[in-house]
Amino acid sequence: MKHFLSPLRLFTAAALALASLPALALQPFTANYQASYMGMQANGVMTLANEGSDRWRYSMQIKNPMADLSQSTVFDEHEGKLRPLSSHDRSVLLIKRKQVDARYDWASNQATWTGDVKADRSGPIRLRSGDLDALLLNLAIARDVTAGRPLTYRMVDDGRIKPMTYRVIGKENVTVAGKTEEATKVSRVDGNKEQIAWIVPGMPVPARLLQRENGQDALDLTLKSLN
Repeated sequence: MKHFLSPLRLFTAAALALASLPALALQPFTANYQASYMGMQANGVMTLANEGSDRWRYSMQIKNPMADLSQSTVFDEHEGKLRPLSSHDRSVLLIKRKQVDARYDWASNQATWTGDVKADRSGPIRLRSGDLDALLLNLAIARDVTAGRPLTYRMVDDGRIKPMTYRVIGKENVTVAGKTEEATKVSRVDGNKEQIAWIVPGMPVPARLLQRENGQDALDLTLKSLN
């Protein structure tokens, strides 16, 4: 499931004529989204919870009559960077079920995967400082856009390594909880897929996430409330 949201990374420094700002401090939140998935309306929610010992759990769930998708990543913040420690992904699409667990061992600098994974996707993969999983990209991009930094990421997820580069494609107003906000719109194209994110300064998650495949909307998440 992660490839739906792995959608996120950004632009060159010249794309943002903003002064460098400090990164957003981690704070617990619940973000409720209006979602469209597989052509049907769905409910979406993202949460960030403190688990103690400088560890955080970031979770996302999207659910409609055809699908129940959930992801969660436990992470910490090391030298100013978000660092995945473990993740759990579960998807139910009609009668098809899939579950994958990942472990990011920073003592040995290795990532491994178990569950419904192919042998060549189980790892280990060598980790480097700054590596993220797909879910954490959402938080990293929101922080980096606000700070006026270029977004250059290496995603280590689902048994593979993938560089992610986004570009700014403009500004656009979005409405969150009845309030109009100006968002920076960023995009990444990968073959027949395009991932777009709308980032509002100060918000810990994107105000909107859109994945398009073959020119058609595949997944659309629009933020409705943030607490």
